[in-house]
Amino acid sequence: MKATHHDTVLAEAPESDLIKIEGNWYFPPSSLSSELFTESPTPYTCPWKGEAQYFTVTTGGEPQKDLAWSYPTPYPTAFDRVGKDFSGYVAFDRSVTITD
Repeated sequence: MKATHHDTVLAEAPESDLIKIEGNWYFPPSSLSSELFTESPTPYTCPWKGEAQYFTVTTGGEPQKDLAWSYPTPYPTAFDRVGKDFSGYVAFDRSVTITD
């Protein structure tokens, strides 16, 4: 599967490597075009997943604030709920196109 924004590929991996949580596809860290991502200071803590890390992603030469997020160290109970360890996996804002 592929995540794109403004014709820029942000991540690409087989669907079997992704994890779907609450309607969002989470891509493994190794699938990211990491040079496009910069950590954002935006704070957020999910009640059941834990503390999120947001990312500003540069597409089309323009920074897109908080276009992506991950949970670097999710709560251990979240693994039971999801069924897998999703530490560091990255999901994207709805403006990002996810295709097969």
